[in-house]
Amino acid sequence: MTDAPPSADAPWPISQLGTKLRDYIDRLGSVWVEGEITQWGASGGNVYGKLKDVDVDATVGFTIWSSVRAKIPADLKQGDRVIALVKPNYWLKGGTLTMQVMAMKHVGLGDLLERLERLRAQLASEGLFEPSRKRRLPFLPHCIGLITGKDSDAEKDVLRNAQLRWPSVRFRVVHSAVQGDRTVGEVVSAIQTLDADPEVDVIIVARGGGDFQNLLGFSDERVVRAAAACETPLVSAIGHEADRPLLDDVADLRASTPTDAAKRVVPDVAEELSRVQQAKARLSSRVSTLLSHEIDRLAAMRSRPVLAHPEWMLESRSEELTRTVARGAELIDRAIERAGGEVSDLRSQLRALSPQRTLDRGYAIAQLTDGTIVRAADDAPDGARLRVTVAAGAFGATSTGDDQP
Repeated sequence: MTDAPPSADAPWPISQLGTKLRDYIDRLGSVWVEGEITQWGASGGNVYGKLKDVDVDATVGFTIWSSVRAKIPADLKQGDRVIALVKPNYWLKGGTLTMQVMAMKHVGLGDLLERLERLRAQLASEGLFEPSRKRRLPFLPHCIGLITGKDSDAEKDVLRNAQLRWPSVRFRVVHSAVQGDRTVGEVVSAIQTLDADPEVDVIIVARGGGDFQNLLGFSDERVVRAAAACETPLVSAIGHEADRPLLDDVADLRASTPTDAAKRVVPDVAEELSRVQQAKARLSSRVSTLLSHEIDRLAAMRSRPVLAHPEWMLESRSEELTRTVARGAELIDRAIERAGGEVSDLRSQLRALSPQRTLDRGYAIAQLTDGTIVRAADDAPDGARLRVTVAAGAFGATSTGDDQP
């Protein structure tokens, strides 16, 4: 076998390529790796399976010979996260690469919790767990999106309890893996699908509890970020009290079990009808009390004299007006009588001082034709025409001297 570089004129045989690959891989030696068992099958005392990276989509096959199997934990199974000492082995005849397991053990729970707490602290620092981000659930959702395992008890619990509480509620169910290597991708896809559905009012992610390691998919960063980006209110109902997955912290509501999720998302029709009846009874009682109070007030007002006998107001005012008019007439009569007496007195005084009274006593007034009153004899020369006024009329006269008889 030559070590000359291959070319189109001098290509390597397949066996030479395989040998070089085997030799190169053999130089790598044994290495410790960590991953999740996604396939585990026993045959003839040996175990053939696959290990998957929990963060990246990368998988390798492995083989555990019976001699090694007797030295590793007997409870290892599919879905477990493990640390394994593997030696790469290239099988020349089949052209396949496998990992021969030299040792394997469970990932320590402390290691998983430490990683989980680091991720929790990181997401919390980004504000994904803040109460202000959490949205209120709709009072009565018309359509509920449900993400759960197919034919699982969690699905049956949610559907049964929700429909018992509100028979007309509708569901849009998306089945997904709830443990194992498919969990993260399928749950993320289901959240995005239901969030994009305009008819879905709230989303429930349900699983009926389980082993801590089986729930790690619900603490995966991709699931948590998908839930945080979801615009539809989301309820986490994983049902694991001891070790809460991170999905519980980012969800808008955490339910302790799938049954609890159904009860908290869907109102009880009987309870709501009872509340309505109670509200109607309280409203009726308050209205009746108000009406009774107003009726009593109206009766009290009607019982007052001014309303019970409205003519009383007119009668009392009429009597008062009559008395006032009579008093006014009396006062006017007195004033007129008093004024009449005063006029009579003044008339008597005036008449006593008037020329007429003088004439009545036998005196007369002599006036010249021009109206001048004769006060002395010289005022009326002989032959002057005079007008003499007496008490009862006037007559003409002619002045004569004093010596005439």
